[in-house]
Amino acid sequence: MTEEIAVVPGDGIGQEVTPAAVEVLEAVGKFEFVEREAGDATKAETGDALPQETYDIATSADATLFGAAGATAADVILPLREAVGSFVNVRPARAYPGVDALRPETDIVFLRENTEGVYSGHESRLSEDLSTLTRVVTSSASKRLAEFACDFVEDEYDGFTVAHKANVMRETDGRFREAVLSVADKRGVDTDELLMDAFATHVCLSPQKFDVVVCPNLAGDVLSDLAAGLVGGLGLLPSANIGPDRALFEPVHGTAPDIAGEGVANPTAAILSAAMLLDYLGYDKESMQVDEAMTSVLESGPRTPDLGGERSTEDVTGAVVDRL
Repeated sequence: MTEEIAVVPGDGIGQEVTPAAVEVLEAVGKFEFVEREAGDATKAETGDALPQETYDIATSADATLFGAAGATAADVILPLREAVGSFVNVRPARAYPGVDALRPETDIVFLRENTEGVYSGHESRLSEDLSTLTRVVTSSASKRLAEFACDFVEDEYDGFTVAHKANVMRETDGRFREAVLSVADKRGVDTDELLMDAFATHVCLSPQKFDVVVCPNLAGDVLSDLAAGLVGGLGLLPSANIGPDRALFEPVHGTAPDIAGEGVANPTAAILSAAMLLDYLGYDKESMQVDEAMTSVLESGPRTPDLGGERSTEDVTGAVVDRL
């Protein structure tokens, strides 16, 4: 049976890097690609940033490959993550040979709770002077993340670090901390913990001390972007939004409107997201081949301007496909 992959390029350079990822996937396997649109341009054309047909294909496809969205990002990516039932966002931040990195020893995977926290959408404007935001944390969602984390580290890592702010947000992050640590204890998985602000300092000074970091929603978003700065930028970071039965894969970067349409966008994060997609679908060998091919291109070139080169998105993608 041929797996169905929904492809949603979105806005800006999403329209350039997503086809690059599809080209790489076509080089290693036979898949059925179903393309749908979402984002700013779609809203301008249809009045809806995320048409129902795009949401529906994400709920039925085996996996979804997403590009980027601009001003409508919250109206697009959050519902798409909901469509696949995503409860964890997996974000590797790794330094690559040949890429100028502030901390070339960095190799960290962030496992971010993906349904709750301040991203739950419970905001209110109560007066001209007052707005509120309700933070939601449940033991069940925190334990589900912890179970995933224990499975994730089982064969390759010694354990994981929990980053939180339970000293201030005692009820919410306190609940998160207790739930995660209790699951790890029952599973016999080693853990340590740091307050998230202390982690931000330690990861800059000694990133080699961290392998896998488990975080609440907002903390995972912010801290993984911080780690991107250590390895050379957001253009290198892929991500996976994993649900019980399907998943969505996306580069961490945005739409980059300053270079959109010029053909020089860095396709690395999108191609590495495709490698994660292959791994998720059980194509372990092919996933490793794509990762190795992308790593080889990063090391020896060609490179796009953001990495100090002068080559195009098409050149870099072609080089990856040639190596495959």
